[in-house]
Amino acid sequence: MEPSKIQLLGDELYEAMIARQAVSPLTARGEDISIDDAYHISLRMLERRQAAGARVIGKKIGVTSKAVQSMLNVHQPDFGYLTDDMVFNSGEVMPISERLIAPRAEGEIAFILKKDLMGPSVTNADVLAATECVMPCFEIVDSRIKDWNIAIQDTVADNASCGLFLLGEEAVSPRKVDLVTCGMVVEKNGAIISTGAGAAALGSPVNCVAWLANTLGEFGISLKAGEVILSGSLVPLEPVQAGDSLRVDIGGIGSASVRFV
Repeated sequence: MEPSKIQLLGDELYEAMIARQAVSPLTARGEDISIDDAYHISLRMLERRQAAGARVIGKKIGVTSKAVQSMLNVHQPDFGYLTDDMVFNSGEVMPISERLIAPRAEGEIAFILKKDLMGPSVTNADVLAATECVMPCFEIVDSRIKDWNIAIQDTVADNASCGLFLLGEEAVSPRKVDLVTCGMVVEKNGAIISTGAGAAALGSPVNCVAWLANTLGEFGISLKAGEVILSGSLVPLEPVQAGDSLRVDIGGIGSASVRFV
């Protein structure tokens, strides 16, 4: 795809995010968009955000669980960038009605890095050695594509459908919890709506982070010390709206809660 077209599509998605006005799927416009094109569109969107003052503080892995892949009909992982204007702390109120278009929540495990990770050939052992701690979190995904009618290229171009995210208060060493078998329980408005386990995300959240480091390595991009890495949902996506509240509990890690306005 021509660079000028990539820039135009990246600008369109950025402006859709700012205006909270979804656009038609990029893949339904008669364009031949490769996944590589889509990542370059995403980078243009990020450039616009950075020009407006946002700062990259981490990265996210998306579409890792079978439940989410089935819901979105997207059958491979993707990644996006996290910025400082996206993050909230447990217990805070999140203004989704002011910031997002069609929000959906996912319970995840966040990795906080203490060392850089640069692919290729990053192993699970490398991920564990580079991780300062893991934390419970919610990612509130959003789509600038109308009605979530997305192919893999659409969500990749749209910064992996990033919206906002919230980190829990507890942080534990990744070596002190079984990240494969740890259980997750998500409550919405006081009722349990879903359960999952670490194995739901590509067999382990550690596999997800290794995948991300190796995939980004192909683009010459590293995971950096101090960054937050969201490792992918362990449960199905849950639509949320103003007035809802969510809580996630992860065995051996802790909990996080959020109320939406």
